[in-house]
Amino acid sequence: MSVSQQYALILGVSSGFGRAAARAMAEEGLHIIGVHMDRAAGMQQVAELKAELTELGVRHLFFNLNAADADRRGEIMDGIRLEFEAHPGSTIRLMLHSLAFGTLKPFVADQPADAISQKNLEMTLDVMANSLVYYAQDIVRRGLMSPGGRIVGLTSAGASRVLPMYGAVSAAKAAMEAYCRQLALELAPHGITANTIRAGVTATPALSKIPGNDVIMNNALMRNPHHRLTTPDDVANVLRLLVKDHAYWINGETLGVDGGEDAVDLTWWKPNNE
Repeated sequence: MSVSQQYALILGVSSGFGRAAARAMAEEGLHIIGVHMDRAAGMQQVAELKAELTELGVRHLFFNLNAADADRRGEIMDGIRLEFEAHPGSTIRLMLHSLAFGTLKPFVADQPADAISQKNLEMTLDVMANSLVYYAQDIVRRGLMSPGGRIVGLTSAGASRVLPMYGAVSAAKAAMEAYCRQLALELAPHGITANTIRAGVTATPALSKIPGNDVIMNNALMRNPHHRLTTPDDVANVLRLLVKDHAYWINGETLGVDGGEDAVDLTWWKPNNE
């Protein structure tokens, strides 16, 4: 299938990993379907991204709404169907889940109002993990992704580690990895792969909301063999590889994209090996 018929569906397209992925996929010739939720103050960066995509010569279809809402998801699917009807033979080559919206509260606190609630916990899991399953169901059922499709979720080291107030997000990341393993099994007969990318610590808007993010970044700078943080472009470059035909045998994996950061034990590492 010609790359000119292929699209990347990016959930969380307006900043961070999603934005870098949109640019990279456009450079690879894929058209972009972007989902984001921005108020007026954030629409300038969306307009700038659209202008970049136009300059790269690809089509783009953006939806500014709550990606985790079932009714809005239906609107997105209907919009994609209309786009594909206007361009026969089109298919989603990549679906990237880059939604980062969750509650940062401890599980246990002296005052109930200071602890995470059932609503908080369920919302975090729904947005940051469950929604990947719902989108995968919809695009496969509606025939929007053909053999050769790639489903990718963004996870983090938090899937297996703990931080203060990170419990709900940590659970969502662990669920994301489990969901992609399950999808890898169930979608193999369709010729579709599912993987997660575990990025290293990256200075994104999502990280800036985590209390103590400066400590997290400093630890990563010290631990990483390259002594720099991971960038959204580092992750986008791996997506360039995954959408290639030859990546068809990578399935059900969690791919570390961190320059070796996660492999180094901080308890003994010293900068410059001093």
